[in-house]
Amino acid sequence: MGAAEGGFGVYVHWPFCKAKCPYCDFNSHVRQAPPDQDRFIAAFRREIAHMRDLSGPLRAQTVFFGGGTPSLMAPATVAAILAAIDAAWPLTADAEVTLEANPTSVEAERFHGYRAAGVNRVSLGVQALDDTDLQGLGRMHSVAEALAAVAIARRAFTRVSFDLIYARPRQTPEGWAAELKRALAEGCEHLSLYQLTIEPGTPFERLYGAGKLILPDDEVSRALWDVTQEVTAAAGLPAYEVSNHARPGAEARHNLVYWRYGTYAGIGAGAHGRLLVEGARRALFTERAPEGWLAQVEANGHGIVSDEALSPAEQADEMLLMGLRLKEGVDLARHARLGGRVVPERIAALVAEGMVTLAGDRLKVTDAGFPVLNAVIAALAG
Repeated sequence: MGAAEGGFGVYVHWPFCKAKCPYCDFNSHVRQAPPDQDRFIAAFRREIAHMRDLSGPLRAQTVFFGGGTPSLMAPATVAAILAAIDAAWPLTADAEVTLEANPTSVEAERFHGYRAAGVNRVSLGVQALDDTDLQGLGRMHSVAEALAAVAIARRAFTRVSFDLIYARPRQTPEGWAAELKRALAEGCEHLSLYQLTIEPGTPFERLYGAGKLILPDDEVSRALWDVTQEVTAAAGLPAYEVSNHARPGAEARHNLVYWRYGTYAGIGAGAHGRLLVEGARRALFTERAPEGWLAQVEANGHGIVSDEALSPAEQADEMLLMGLRLKEGVDLARHARLGGRVVPERIAALVAEGMVTLAGDRLKVTDAGFPVLNAVIAALAG
């Protein structure tokens, strides 16, 4: 079996949700009637087989079921997809298999079924520990229900993570610190902490444009960032990536495949992947509409609508963009092998400003640089 630099993982997209959250721009869809899961299983199997033909023999180190809301799948559906993945790219003995889940009581009831199916890590979309804010975010669970789901997840899985959104309307640094400490008290090994952003085409964009959604100003947003770093580090879950915090050794290995510029197969409607096909790194995208993807797979064996060979410069840019999100930074020697070059004078200027450090070939963004990461990357790549 081949070994991919940066690792190899499989992403599986389940595109359905019970309701669309007003801040979300993901490829998720609400349907009146539940989808035919047997039909989707057959399509997943066909697309997995096609991607395996492209990638050649590899072993999968990680699998991630994302969405949408994967916890709307029956455990038997998850088991069938995992069996197909294992047949195509045999799972390593220590493979990380993650499933995103909503923390409603109905979905929590399936957790033990997912564990039996082969899932060993769950990521819960808690989003807030404030009932008023949960309603404002369009979530369908309460704080009590979310915490009960976390407790069930910790009994069912060895590894549990959950998400929170901060910089919400009316949020203060003091209130966020208290909420974060409450979250940390749950004893999970990993937290994903995302600053609320206004995404194009969402209901929140329309409310924000009309002045009906007021977010914290820049000064408060920076204070919320600082609180996030201080509270998590003090609890033993420092940031290892700009929005992700973990106990040492508990990092999300699937996401590390992305950030370390590994290769991955994207399966399902609207999934994207990066595969080495006959030595060339290719960017693959599938049809976004679930029914359109399903029809295309049934007709052609896959739902790919875009397949582009990436130039050396494009690969180097992607590696820099992804890798600088990590505290560990990027290996400039590998960056150069891909065809990239960072102007030494630009690095020197950022070192002088305290935004990055350079030790040997390892380039890292500093704590001072992370709050302005986009500007740091632009300065390096510009």
